Amino acid sequence: MDNLTVFLIAIGLAMDTLAVNLGVGTQAGISRRSIFRLALHFGIFQGLMTLIGWVAGSFVSHFITSIDHWIILGLLLWVGIRMILSGFGKTTEPTLPDPSRGKYLVMLSVATSLDALAIGISFSFLEGNILIASLIIALVSFLLSLAGGFLGRRLGIAFGKKMEIIGGVILIGIGIRILISHLT
Repeated sequence: MDNLTVFLIAIGLAMDTLAVNLGVGTQAGISRRSIFRLALHFGIFQGLMTLIGWVAGSFVSHFITSIDHWIILGLLLWVGIRMILSGFGKTTEPTLPDPSRGKYLVMLSVATSLDALAIGISFSFLEGNILIASLIIALVSFLLSLAGGFLGRRLGIAFGKKMEIIGGVILIGIGIRILISHLT
């Protein structure tokens, strides 16, 4: 497996992290530090999950691939609905908690990296340096997620609460797209 192939796979894997951080970036009051922290964790989780998948090989693939889309859908629905409610001002909290901390950080990082686990499993059947592949995937995910977060932040500042609603819809759309692609 050559590095160009790994780079192209990394771009495909990073689309979810880019879209999620774009959606999160639209949240009112999101800080640059939060966007960076989220992108960093997305990159780390993408790289580590690829490595874990490679180590686990085919043993875990049957379990993970049968439920990963449902887990992703549930997590993204939960966060997306909360963002939409916050955008409409229908939440009991004044604003959503910082998504780059605590349970939100873990949920979003896991939800966006389950596909990387599956890729790691497929890499276990190929020849190549898994450490280099994992590093490429981590770096691409970090950079694209960072770009998405800052773009979302600019849109959120420019358009306010409407962008928070759109961000929530984007997260729900990603979850539904993943579910449909796994079920078909």
